[in-house]
Formats: sequence, C-alpha cells, structure tokens
Amino acid sequence: MNPISHAGLVLADGWRDFEVIETGDGMKKERWGDVVLVRPDPQVIWPRASASWGRCDGIYHRASSGGGTWEFQRPLPETWTISYRNLTFQIRPTNFKHTGLFPEQAANWDWFSGRIRNARREVRVLNLFGYTGGATVAAAAAGASVCHVDAAKGMVQWCRENAALSGLGEAPVRYLVDDCLKFVEREQRRGNRYEAIIMDPPSFGRGKNGEVWKLEDGLFRLVATAAALLSDLPLFVLLNAYTTGLSPTVLANILGHHVPSGGTLSCGEVGLPVTHGGVTLPCGTFARWES
Repeated sequence: MNPISHAGLVLADGWRDFEVIETGDGMKKERWGDVVLVRPDPQVIWPRASASWGRCDGIYHRASSGGGTWEFQRPLPETWTISYRNLTFQIRPTNFKHTGLFPEQAANWDWFSGRIRNARREVRVLNLFGYTGGATVAAAAAGASVCHVDAAKGMVQWCRENAALSGLGEAPVRYLVDDCLKFVEREQRRGNRYEAIIMDPPSFGRGKNGEVWKLEDGLFRLVATAAALLSDLPLFVLLNAYTTGLSPTVLANILGHHVPSGGTLSCGEVGLPVTHGGVTLPCGTFARWES
C-alpha cells in the first residue's frame, strides 16, 4: 500500500459570503450571505464566550425525541444564494438543520479543481452521494464531465439548480437518482470508467428503495467497487466522512487498499476558521489519492 502522508487540518478560508462567527455550548453561529443562523454542531463541546448569541435570523432547536425545528426571528426567503469564487449555490434551511451546503468542502473543491485544470486532458468525474452538488459544480467549472449520483431526487434537482446558478446549465453533467453502491456495481459490469472519483457517504442513510446504509459496514465494499471504475489514466480519488470518531488514517487505510500503486496518498481534516473565540471548527475527515 502507498505510504500515507498526513495533511493535518486544511481550512476552507477563502469564503466571503459565509463565515462561522462564534461557537460554543454545542452550537455555531454562521453568516450565510446576509442571513445569520445558529445551529447545533456535535464537535462544539467547549463553552460559549458570550452570554447570548446576539442578533440572529434563525435558531435551530433540537427536539428531545430527535429532529428539531427552526425558530426564525424575521421572515426569510424560502431560498437565497451565496457565492464561492465563480460558483453560486442555493441555500435553504431544512428540517434536519442543514442548509444544502457544506462550506468546509471548499478546501477539497480547490484541491481537485486545480488538478482537473492542470491535467489538460479529458477528465470524467464520478461523484457518489453527491448531495446538492457542491463538488459536482466545482468539477464541472474546472472543465470535467461529471456523473452525479444521489439516492434523493430532491437533492439531485437541487444540484441541477446550483449548476444553472453557476452558469453550468449546459455543462456535461449526468444527474442520476440511484443507490450509489448498486450504481457502481452496474457501471463495473457495463465497463464504464472514470479518471476521478469523489465519495461523500453519510454516516447513515437509506436508498431510494429503502436500502439501509451504515458507513462502518459499507465503506470498504463501496471504495473497493468504486475504485475498480478508475480508468487506465486515473487522476485522483477523494473520500470524505463526517462520522465522529472515524479518523483520517482509517479512511486512508481503506482507500490505500484499492487505489493504484504509486501516486500520493494523504489524509487529514477539513475545517473552518471561527471569527470570534480563538478556535477553529473541525468539520470532517478526508483521504485523497492522486496519481
């Protein structure tokens, strides 16, 4: 297996339309454009520096039985947009506390976008568990053709809208509503190949036909099956995880079993700077392989 280099904490610090303002007591206060939201974050186990959150437009309250609800302090539009470099994304608070975008992933968008542009050849990207398409839009903007796969029809439609907002409505993107593992198994039988693969699996989820996905049980098989789709001239593989307690080295060990020998295998965390409080917010782990 390729030796693993440890990248440490990689910050997504290039945002202008987004910031983490403050954190504490299991919550984070964020600015999304001109909208300020307060949401839970399981990584925030330190106390809050200030007595109150001050001005905010919405607070998400967890329910004791699971789930939760938003409490809005002023009427907000159903959706609004924020931009990152030349990309534009639609933001919409959901019932599950999310907004439709993981801003920390901009660190990975910058990483693979540079590799796509510098390849100066055809790059076909497979984006599994593509969600609302942050990585899909970034890869397409860098010049790749992308196959975007997610089991949720609404998320795939959201990706289409994000692509259109970024001026990529006619870009070579395939939008597929499918179970990701079943899709890669069929792609293997069909003989389809990709120069790059992005995997962003959830800790837990269900496929469109009710299939249960649990990261610890399914990740090794997923990576093995997906990596078999790499072409003879592979460019990179990116694996993300949000499961608390799953270390970057574990991801790299799994990825290293299945990528070609040679190249560079690295792992680390992605995070966000926090404007007030003197802390950095860790947001997930990753493993990367590049030829």
